[in-house]
Amino acid sequence: MIKNEGIEKIIDESQQGNSLTLEKNEKNTRKLYIESYGCQMNFSDSEIVASILAKEGFNTTQKLEEADLVLVNTCSIREKAELTIRKRLEKFNAVKKTNPGMKVGVLGCMAERLKSKFLEEEKIVDMVVGPDAYKDLPNLIQEINEGRNAVNVILSKDETYGDVAPVRLNSNGVTAFVSITRGCDNMCTFCVVPFTRGRERSRDPKSILEEVNDLWERGFKEVTLLGQNVDSYLWYGGGLKKDFEKASEMQKAVSVNFANLLELVARAQPKMRIRFSTSNPQDMTLDVIESMAKYENICDYIHLPVQSGSNRILKAMNRLHTREEYFKLIDNIRKIIPDCAISQDMIAGFPTETEEDHQDTLSLMEYVKYDYGFMFAYSERPGTMAARKLDDDIPEQTKKRRLQEIIEIQRKHSFFRTQQHMGKTEEVLIEGVSKKSDAHWMGRNSQNTVVVFPKENYKVGDFVHVKINECTSATLIGEAVGYSKNN
Repeated sequence: MIKNEGIEKIIDESQQGNSLTLEKNEKNTRKLYIESYGCQMNFSDSEIVASILAKEGFNTTQKLEEADLVLVNTCSIREKAELTIRKRLEKFNAVKKTNPGMKVGVLGCMAERLKSKFLEEEKIVDMVVGPDAYKDLPNLIQEINEGRNAVNVILSKDETYGDVAPVRLNSNGVTAFVSITRGCDNMCTFCVVPFTRGRERSRDPKSILEEVNDLWERGFKEVTLLGQNVDSYLWYGGGLKKDFEKASEMQKAVSVNFANLLELVARAQPKMRIRFSTSNPQDMTLDVIESMAKYENICDYIHLPVQSGSNRILKAMNRLHTREEYFKLIDNIRKIIPDCAISQDMIAGFPTETEEDHQDTLSLMEYVKYDYGFMFAYSERPGTMAARKLDDDIPEQTKKRRLQEIIEIQRKHSFFRTQQHMGKTEEVLIEGVSKKSDAHWMGRNSQNTVVVFPKENYKVGDFVHVKINECTSATLIGEAVGYSKNN
């Protein structure tokens, strides 16, 4: 952990950096249409891609039919995600018949996993680009303009895109993603991320602070620090996290871990809300929780995937924590931040999962009572250790039944958690109009719960105190009682 004077030095230097504002070039004549699927990191990467291509004469468009270049940023985490992408490519193919000059590229994890094979399987695709190769897009576009297919899926040991100012696509002007790490070292047996995004490396904290400061100057009120595993953030001058032990004593002395980074960002913009995602139980330390408690602008919400409640299955998944260690972490969070919301990822029907294992998952959920979650039936991913070593031996019907039981218990717990907000007055950041009523605003409280209330004279971007009068399992409903001090 670095000393306070080191933190002050980073803040001072970050405020001297160049602005990250990227002005739209009105002279750009080519049009880029880009779709993103999967995790928040993919959406963040698409903003980086748009920024790189803006300098190559592309402005983004919402109209597929008028695009010169169509890019789809893909996800490989589950088979269903890949099937969705292939269906979208069928749509692109139909449009391309009326616009033969249009070029189509596949970005992201699916591109990395399938590589040049994608060009053979999907005849419409002109270009395949992995997550670490976006800076090579100008060269790849030149290749396809000259009639050649283009592929770059080389994984990098140091690329973080820290020097690229993202274009905020479809932005509400209020919330934004800021990528802080790339890759993952954890090697969970069900997951393709280490193979599609490479080893863990962290971004220079100075560039992170520059981006956050710039967002505040542009009117943004909330940032989410992103990484496949944010708790593993470790800056010691560059390089892979796994090489930290080889670093010099001076590098180690001034290194910045995730708890340090949280404090840096919170102090740099004390009126800006700070969120982060995603955490890994084995890497979340007490100093992260204590940093959250120390700063009012760090939101009281942690996404903490567990995947299973069974120690036997956790071991088969290569999750480097036990059920008991997870409970201890939950207990520490509840003790240090009593109002903290916690959400989960859960997999039903992992290979060899028994009814006893499944009941362990349900009992873990009863202990934690998550605010909400993301629940899936196991989907075998080619190339993972689970696919190579374990038979996908749980019948689909059993997977579906277990998944439904997990969903039902989560629905019950979500309602239990929203009921705890009843009668309270909470700070809400207005993000936009409610999907169900033009007369209501929609925003979120510190716990990341959606709050809906009548518009009155408030506007998008306002911090408002809202008294909670009603709730569903997913939404709080209330009335504004005035601006908060952060407005």
